[in-house]
Amino acid sequence: MKKIQETFEQIWQTYSGEAAWQTVADLSRFHRIQASPGYRQAAQLLHQRLVRDGLDAEILPFPADERTQFWAWPSFQEWNCTEATLHLVAPSEQAKVLADFRACPISLIQRSAPFDGEVEVVLLEAERGEEEADYKGLDVAGKVVLSRGDLHRVRELAVTQRGAVGILFDGMRVIKPVRPEGDLADVRQYTSFWWEPGDTRCFGFVLTPGQGRALRRLLKKSKEEVRVRARVDTRLYDGTLEVVSAIIPGQTDQEILVVAHLCHPRPSANDNASGAAAALEAARTLQTLIASGDLLPPQRTIRFLWLPEMTGTLAYLSGCEAELDRFVAGINLDMVGEDQNQAGSSWLIECPPDAAASFAPDLLVRLRDLLLRLKDVPDVSPSHTGIGGYPLYRQVEVPFSGGSDHFILSDPMVGIPTPMLIQWPDRFYHTAADTPDRTDPHSLARAGSLAAVYAYWLATAGPEEATWLGYEMLARFKARLAETTQATVTKALTLADGEALAQAVAELDRRLAYLLDRQKAALSTLERLAAVECLVADLQAEAKRTTEHELAWAKGLVDLCAVALDLDTLPILPPPALSEEERQAADLIPVRQVRGPIELRHHLGRLDDEDRMAWHHLIKAGKDGAHHTLTALALYWADGARSVLDIANFVEWETGKRDVELLLTYFRLLEKLGFVAFR
Repeated sequence: MKKIQETFEQIWQTYSGEAAWQTVADLSRFHRIQASPGYRQAAQLLHQRLVRDGLDAEILPFPADERTQFWAWPSFQEWNCTEATLHLVAPSEQAKVLADFRACPISLIQRSAPFDGEVEVVLLEAERGEEEADYKGLDVAGKVVLSRGDLHRVRELAVTQRGAVGILFDGMRVIKPVRPEGDLADVRQYTSFWWEPGDTRCFGFVLTPGQGRALRRLLKKSKEEVRVRARVDTRLYDGTLEVVSAIIPGQTDQEILVVAHLCHPRPSANDNASGAAAALEAARTLQTLIASGDLLPPQRTIRFLWLPEMTGTLAYLSGCEAELDRFVAGINLDMVGEDQNQAGSSWLIECPPDAAASFAPDLLVRLRDLLLRLKDVPDVSPSHTGIGGYPLYRQVEVPFSGGSDHFILSDPMVGIPTPMLIQWPDRFYHTAADTPDRTDPHSLARAGSLAAVYAYWLATAGPEEATWLGYEMLARFKARLAETTQATVTKALTLADGEALAQAVAELDRRLAYLLDRQKAALSTLERLAAVECLVADLQAEAKRTTEHELAWAKGLVDLCAVALDLDTLPILPPPALSEEERQAADLIPVRQVRGPIELRHHLGRLDDEDRMAWHHLIKAGKDGAHHTLTALALYWADGARSVLDIANFVEWETGKRDVELLLTYFRLLEKLGFVAFR
């Protein structure tokens, strides 16, 4: 522990949050759309600074075209915009500039097709345009539609099916509690087309919600046509997308990954110039300390990657598929620089999915807690007696939800357990208001230093470190067991009948068995760090003994509750009856045919109209957007032996959410697309 503390202190004193903040400001000047000249310029800037700081760095190009696919993820063409303006021209007394790409690149829907002309604006009655009924009686051919609905769905209905030439989008996503309905009325939301081969392409502009309200009022009251003049000078063409790679070489062929996505429109400071800048300063810090002899050279190589989100990770990994075993673990830095007072965020450690159980989250949490012991850490207060201290910033660990590059790395078929550091929620997320002044050098320093310590610890870990970490993992597991068991016992004390008590015990039995299985899997990953088979076996045995003890203790207390209810024994519960969907799910065992997560949105064009509509209405009925996480977790659990019903049970144990219909539909669509086969 003393050695870890000393290493952390050295890294903390060398890492500069102010320098990282300056890099955020520098990167935010580039319009960093994936596969674009602006992104390439940002990548070149990072490469220059890495080389300047003495790192072995390179820029790796990958195809940006409509012929290439990275596992199940299609590439796309490079895009560039020279000019884009939108003027309201009629009624003439209302003439004004509505959008100018030069002033605000987010005012253009990214990847818009070229256009030059004057067109009529049509107001969709339901204001969203996501359903067929929204277009009843409307002629949108050759016109632009005003909508705040789902862009992909509006484009399909208005442009592809009915001949509209463009879309004006005035939506603003609600992010509770930091961005309520009606907030950021004068700010534009980042919005993009994602073209698939054969799509009918169009242009689009983003209005602020305030502009949208004014235009809607005008459309409703005007006695003449409302017309706009749009000029969009853009190109889509075969090009490249770049991954910046830098290494601190080790002495073995094993590697530790530090990943940060570099893309997004100008300015996009917190998302994700902050992660890119924090990783750059972490690389410089480690290189400086190792070159000076203050830190020993690592045994394992530390590789830093800056890439287009998702696409770049898939491109890089699919290019070294035969060598994935060399990656021991990773960390993903995404939106780590928030000023919490402005953004309303908390600093999160998002764990990998349970299907990829490993040592990584416990290690990262333990190292984060060491921050409170370092010298000169801002926003850390001692107690009123001077004994102990606590952070004045918000921080917490959360379960996996995905949405960033760890979503790919932690797929069990990829096998690189990767927790994520992120700040969330963020009031300014994906808007033109995500500017460098919303970021905080202290947040950058905390996240970047922690990532550096985590990577260096893993790169130097041997049997001694693996042993320490194993006992740390066991201690945390025992705490989770006790908390889970106590929650069941507390619930049991409120129950008034034997059947409910029996159900509580059965649920606890299943829950503890699940936790034990995941802990044993996590402990086994210690062998990635050192040959500690005996240690792992001992720790797994202790985990099993503790689980059995907790379950026996809980059953003893529940038996006392039963006695209080004058019950000699608890009733034996029959197996629950299966619904028709559950019976169908039990008969299907999906076998994955490709590595990496699968986003259905990339492949909807290959499905028939009935399947697309069924999927649209199914996810819309979910309302909370959890389908992204539930389907990703379901795919992770698909090991070729579990049925869809088994998978639904595992997803429920992991998330508390059960949606057999969603998962059954998802796997059937994947089977139609050739991404899974059923046994």
